[in-house]
Parts: sequence; structure tokens; C-alpha cells
Amino acid sequence: MIKFKFKSLVEFMDYFRTEEICRREFAKIRFPSGEYCPYCEHNEIYKFSGGRRYRCAGCKQDFSIKTGTIFGDSKLPLRKWFIAIYLMRTSPKGISSLQLAKHVGVTQKTAWFMAHRIRKAHKQETRKLRGKVEADETYIGGKAKNMHARRRRQIFNGRGTVAKIPIFGLKTRTGKVRAHVIESADMETLHTRLKENVVKGATLYTDEWRGYNRLGRRFKRGVVQHGAGEYVRGNAHINGIESFWALFKRGYHGTYHSMSKKHLQRYVDEFVVRFNNRLNPPQRIFHGAIQSAADTTQLTYESLTA
Repeated sequence: MIKFKFKSLVEFMDYFRTEEICRREFAKIRFPSGEYCPYCEHNEIYKFSGGRRYRCAGCKQDFSIKTGTIFGDSKLPLRKWFIAIYLMRTSPKGISSLQLAKHVGVTQKTAWFMAHRIRKAHKQETRKLRGKVEADETYIGGKAKNMHARRRRQIFNGRGTVAKIPIFGLKTRTGKVRAHVIESADMETLHTRLKENVVKGATLYTDEWRGYNRLGRRFKRGVVQHGAGEYVRGNAHINGIESFWALFKRGYHGTYHSMSKKHLQRYVDEFVVRFNNRLNPPQRIFHGAIQSAADTTQLTYESLTA
């Protein structure tokens, strides 16, 4: 149950004004039914003086409230983590590591590391979508004008997507988005993703890309012919998912400037989860983010930079 209430960053800072308050609230979220060992889940726990370290009576391991979460092994105070989470979850187009560093009071390198740990805790829902669903792909990559002439000729071959990374997205007419980085926008890949994410019998709206052909036995399908300048045909359109792509690309070009393929899915998860929670009040958004942070293990710097 959410106890804290705030509607702005000022109110957020007023509530989480001390490290002890942050620890208390995080403990309530992480251990709603009582403290337990993150290593063996034994519930007989001894506290060291000061209350910041624990020892399990079962496996004899020492741990802190951060152990086994995205905050694990971090020497940064929880208050700085909380501020970073709030800023990332409430900035529609994201926040750069440079700007995050200035707000939180850490180096740019530390802010970049924090942001990727927080992104790992942005978990998309896995339940299949139903009803009316729009499907579309977009591509991420450098601008052709900045490329070598030979690469530029490749880019303008076919659909103009050579050397770019495809992302497949779905959006229900009720406003829920799901998106995944894919290796190719071919028929086999798109059909597989649709079967994994959309219930059989749903109404599917797409453009005329041939990768969506042969879906008639599984979905009802409406098609718009973008190549012929058609963008709406009755109820058939994909304007909803395209509006999400527009938001994602404003973040890509205006905030992050570049996203490597290695980390791209985490950026996608960040945008999807933030978009799907955009209508919730700030305290509910933050509570969900902290719950996800408590349920997610940390990323190591070595794994990010390898």
C-alpha cells in the first residue's frame, strides 16, 4: 500500500529528505511480510548495531537492504538512487547521463552506470494483448548524411534500412505499448513476435509490408497502404504506434543522441514502461519503480562495458 504522497519534484524531495526515510520506505516495499535473507530466504535475521547490516541465522551470510537489488554493492546513498529513478520515470523523452549527473550530484560515468541499472528494472508486461492492436516496425541508426558514401548507397537500397537496427512494436487501442528489438523484419520474425504477444482472434492493424502477410487464419487484419499515401481506412490505421515511435525518436535524437545495439533493448524497455504508466500519479509510478528495483538484481559495470 502506498503511504507517501507527492505531485511534484519539490514534494518528492520534501518527503524523502533523509537517508533514513529512504531506507525505511524501501524496507517496507522490499520486505512487506518481514525481513528475510536474500541468499537463502531464511527469515531469522540478526541486525548489527546501527541497523544497516544484517546476518542470516541460516546461511551466516552478511547482507544489507540493497543486496540482491539494482542497488547492490553501491556505495551511493539510497536518496540519490531515488532521485535518479524519479527523474527517469517522469521525463517523457528520458534524461541524459550528463543531466542526471548534475541533478543527482555524481560523475557522468556514475550516472550512466546508474541509469542502466535502473533501466534493467523497467520490465515490460508479458500478458498477451487483446482487442484491437496496431503493429509496426521502426529502425534506429545514424543519419545517412553523416555516413561514408558507400554506406549511404546501402542505406538507400530497398527500404532504406540496411545497417539500421529494427524494433517491432505493438499498441492496443486502449493505449498499452509493447516493443522489442529484433534481428530482422522478415515474415518469420514478425509472425513469431505476433504469436508471442497477441491473442489469437484479435484485430490486427498494419501497413502493407509483406512481412505481415498470411496472418488471416490467426488474426482479423486491417491494412493501410502507406505507399499509396493512405493513412486511415475506416478503423484501420497505425497512428497510435507511430506516435510512440515519434516520442521514442525524439528521445533518441534529442536526449541520448545514440543507442548502441548492445543496450538498445533496455532503452526500449525504459520508454515502453514510462509510456504505459504516463497517466498514473507520480507516487504510484515511483512505487512501481521501487518495487521493480527491489525485484531486480544488479548489473555489473564489467557486463555493461565488455
